[in-house]
Amino acid sequence: MSETLKNQKEHILKLLKEKSVMKQDVFRNTVASFEMVKKCVDEIAKELNAETQAIDKRIVVSTLETTSHATQLKVAGDMLEFFMHTNVFEFEKSHAMYRTGYVKQNEYNSYCGIINVYNFLADSFKFNRLNDLGYLVCRIFINREMKFFIEARGPIGVKYSSFSDAPLNQEQLHEIINDLIIYAITFDLFTPPIEQVREVSVNEIQEKVSSINLRTGKRLGYGTSASYDEDTNMYI
Repeated sequence: MSETLKNQKEHILKLLKEKSVMKQDVFRNTVASFEMVKKCVDEIAKELNAETQAIDKRIVVSTLETTSHATQLKVAGDMLEFFMHTNVFEFEKSHAMYRTGYVKQNEYNSYCGIINVYNFLADSFKFNRLNDLGYLVCRIFINREMKFFIEARGPIGVKYSSFSDAPLNQEQLHEIINDLIIYAITFDLFTPPIEQVREVSVNEIQEKVSSINLRTGKRLGYGTSASYDEDTNMYI
């Protein structure tokens, strides 16, 4: 074996030992975190539903695990969809994380799994309005040491804007999910401008739901703090 081939093999084995093992650790932690998310969502739904049914039986809080990587939390007219991405990501070198001592100490700390949280209208699922809009309201990043930070709108995004000092735990997730519920409930549905909805085809009316062009979203047609993300095709 030539010296070049020997060096290449050693380099490959080093990458597999360090980088590939690290990514497996990140994935394992992300899966464990998502299992905690599902457990918290179930607990919160049961607690809230017991209370809301005493207030008004029309207000339902429930959960539905759609796949092993996705679960839904329905809170009255809102639906929060928790979705775990199965890949591991690194940040661009311009990201603020690279200016932190934690990442400077070990660049592998910057690699993360992601749990996305979307806010939909519950009726979008109930009436199968496939063209309705959802909003990415939160991204939870988990690294190889089970430490996390959050990108989100509002106070929750400020509170968890840098990597945590300790590993993610169930109590923190409980607080995070409660904050997301509060955000979803206070993020109201606005009617779109009449210019956007004044035309409708006979076919759309006959289809009842008319989901092709009459799509619904909480901020459809209005200026808002949300902005469109072309990568995810979502408003964030």
